[in-house]
Amino acid sequence: MTVTIRILGLDPGLSRMGWGVIDVAGTRLSHVAHGVIASKPADGMGRRLLLLHFTLSEVIAEHRPMAIAVEQAFVAKDPQAALKIGHARAVALLAAAQAKLEIAEYAPNHIKKCVVGVGHADKDQVMAMVKRLLPTAGVHQFDAADALAAAIAHAHLAGTRSRIAGALAGEVVSGSPSARATTKKTAIA
Repeated sequence: MTVTIRILGLDPGLSRMGWGVIDVAGTRLSHVAHGVIASKPADGMGRRLLLLHFTLSEVIAEHRPMAIAVEQAFVAKDPQAALKIGHARAVALLAAAQAKLEIAEYAPNHIKKCVVGVGHADKDQVMAMVKRLLPTAGVHQFDAADALAAAIAHAHLAGTRSRIAGALAGEVVSGSPSARATTKKTAIA
């Protein structure tokens, strides 16, 4: 019997936070849902963060993931953009911690390498591979595709980490990739 694990992927952003939910059963990936949470600069920082937290908490409550994969921030030169993405990431991590989810964070290049095979893939390449790996998704928004890519990367990478840890410990590893994951768990004591 194969256990099905549900993973929520997030592409954090203050104006647009992409999210995507997949199910993993063994090596089989299935699309569940995806979307983008949008906020307007005119609403002010506090209201925008509240909207992101409230909506993301609703997504978590509706889809009940067991793990969350969050794309780490990459900002080359703009410190203001880095700060805004940092706020959005904090809201995402808070919502995940409140739901007692397993939290994994991945660099954008790591996600791209895992999903596309090239660490510096562009958004069109990521979108194309997400559509190929999840043909029923019908994803058309880059933010949602990036979020689904984060979830896919977690499904693959968690399984790899688990197999390596099991081999080092001399164990026989079975079950789905995320069930075997050795990523850190965030829990509120």
